[in-house]
Amino acid sequence: MTQRIFPMLAYRDAPAALEFLTTAFGFEETMRMEGENGTIAHAELEMGGQRLMLASAWRDAGMAPPIELAGIASQLMVQVDDVDAHFRRALEAGATVIDQPADQEYGERTYRATDPEGHRWIFGSPIS
Repeated sequence: MTQRIFPMLAYRDAPAALEFLTTAFGFEETMRMEGENGTIAHAELEMGGQRLMLASAWRDAGMAPPIELAGIASQLMVQVDDVDAHFRRALEAGATVIDQPADQEYGERTYRATDPEGHRWIFGSPIS
């Protein structure tokens, strides 16, 4: 199936976010369009054939990172091959862990973490 929904995230330090997301969470950077003054106008990351987009916060359009807001407005769920190995990688790279890996009653093993600017991520693998 062709991907039809593309999450688009705002970061105040998008270059640092790209580095973190590739190092900690294993995304592959596939596109980067630089903006003015070291900002990112548009970037794309992929994992497992699925695309995620991000850019520097664009306050004139009302886009701000969660770290500047009074809460989390959304979460991103990503399936990975080995959630425990993914968890160790993220932890070593400095991800803020909310929940350790645990088996869920709906048949998935998951953990939750936030990136340095407050976007909340859930990573999971089906339980065999």
